[in-house]
Amino acid sequence: MSDRDDPGTIGRRVQQLRADRGMTQRQLAEPTYTPAYISTLEAGRVRASDDALRYIAERLGIAFEELATGRPAHLVTDLRLRLTEAQRTLATGDADTAAEQYAALLAEAEAHGFVEEQAVALLGLGECGLDTGELTEARRHFERAERVLAEADAPLPARVPALRGRAVSHYLAGELRYAVYLLESTLDELNRGGLHDPDALLLLYAGVIGPYMDMGAHARAAQAAEYALALAPKAADPALVARMHRSVARTLLAEGRVAEADASLAKAAELYRQLQIRTELANCHWMRGYVHAQNGDLERAEAELREARTMLTARRAALYTSQVAVELADVLHRRGRSDEAAALLHEVLSDLSPERGALHSAAAHRLLGIIAEDAHDTETAEEHYVRALSLLERAGAAGDLADLCRLLGDLLRRTGRVEAALDAYRTGLGHRTAPGTTTLGPAPAQPPL
Repeated sequence: MSDRDDPGTIGRRVQQLRADRGMTQRQLAEPTYTPAYISTLEAGRVRASDDALRYIAERLGIAFEELATGRPAHLVTDLRLRLTEAQRTLATGDADTAAEQYAALLAEAEAHGFVEEQAVALLGLGECGLDTGELTEARRHFERAERVLAEADAPLPARVPALRGRAVSHYLAGELRYAVYLLESTLDELNRGGLHDPDALLLLYAGVIGPYMDMGAHARAAQAAEYALALAPKAADPALVARMHRSVARTLLAEGRVAEADASLAKAAELYRQLQIRTELANCHWMRGYVHAQNGDLERAEAELREARTMLTARRAALYTSQVAVELADVLHRRGRSDEAAALLHEVLSDLSPERGALHSAAAHRLLGIIAEDAHDTETAEEHYVRALSLLERAGAAGDLADLCRLLGDLLRRTGRVEAALDAYRTGLGHRTAPGTTTLGPAPAQPPL
């Protein structure tokens, strides 16, 4: 959709610019147009074509955009340069400063009516919110970006970053089903509509792996990973490829392919070192620590997770820092340092809530329950398990919920409450029936690979 001014406004602008330069209508018009045409245009009685405006702008010595919109061309160029600077600020770790830059740039873009730049600034503000854990604000920014682009008739692939950001904000808040719905419905629309944009598809497939895994939909996670790997060579953005490698590593690990998972994470880490995107690089260390922990190499796992936490703390990425701390506490407990793990978990819980990091809050309560059981404090253990159960039920994390029901059932059985234990086991079995098929509808249409 063109944002050029109406014919009357353009006509008055042409007349003023011509007069300022001491030109007659004939001097402006010839040799391509007639003085009568310029007269009609200046009177606002004709809508000039882009070719005509480009010709007139050249004769007047100004840019086409300035003649068509009244905005000097250098304004939008300068704004884009400063948006790039804000993106670099965010990528190198200072989300608070980046948010201040994006907010100022958004106000400027709105004042001048620069639609594309408004969307970029809103997306940046959303990413800052994800980094700092302000999930409600992040979601609002992504929703506004989506509206701005839709009102400008932007195609669906151009709106995908905003949709993906909205889904991630719901996912981090523990709303797994809705996050999956947003990602899957967008994938379906892209693939069925023939809108096979590699960057957009890669962003969506990489984004849906985490929610799938947390819901116990391992088959769909593996399929999404395969699609992401197939799309990677076609993607123009190396940051997307790096993010894809990090997400794919998780599903490779679930399939027992530890070496491949570690190799995928190593590729992502190298790309992020080149791009200097410290949060994503920290997340690579996080996932590598997770891989080592699952493979029983607790010493290397602790080193990787501590590195991730240090990097994220330096970035003040509060929510991600808390999530890494839960993984680190699990490793510390397994290494026999349960008091240190418990202290870390209590610190984490002060930063998390059901609306902000529900899954990791549940994981913290689950681990505190295990630590309490090891110390023979069954009352405290039960309290933590019940809190975790409530959080996981709200989020719909089927796999984690089934495991927690087993832990709670075992505790209840050991304390002589057999009927209550049976109820807990039955609840867990219900969530383990055909993982990933009881809460999800048909899979989205496949990309043409």
